[in-house]
Amino acid sequence: MNTSSETGCCPRFDPAPWEEKEVQWNDKLFVKDRVRSFFHIPLNFGAVMRRNQKFLETPKESAEPVLVLSDENSLWGADVYISVAQETPGANIVRLSGTYLTKVYEGSFRNMRTWCAGMQRHVKSKGRELKKLLFFYTTCPKCAKVYGKNYVVLLAQV
Repeated sequence: MNTSSETGCCPRFDPAPWEEKEVQWNDKLFVKDRVRSFFHIPLNFGAVMRRNQKFLETPKESAEPVLVLSDENSLWGADVYISVAQETPGANIVRLSGTYLTKVYEGSFRNMRTWCAGMQRHVKSKGRELKKLLFFYTTCPKCAKVYGKNYVVLLAQV
């Protein structure tokens, strides 16, 4: 995805800009697609990313990294949102708006249930109500292994 990174794929993730932040989006552009899953384990994530790769070409002046967000709305599939800089013909473009509280977690995906419960407590501690939970997988599994860290950012729409 990013040939300028150490791995030639995913850039090293810095959790600091995402830790316990409040993010406002107003019509932020994403390509939306669907991943098939088996009990939340993605079966065709790589194929979905390859299918949408042509839409991910962003202008060189863009300082924003590509966000790959997942809405784990079923045991059998998830909606995937891939940020883009501009609308592109042929892409299923959606616009996300709203306020999101973020929190960074690190470790094995088997901790996801614990992370979700922690995020729900975090939202409640801020006096807010959780509307939707999105997951920002910061690197692919191969790059996470190389970097020695598997960061996942939870974004709670409030």
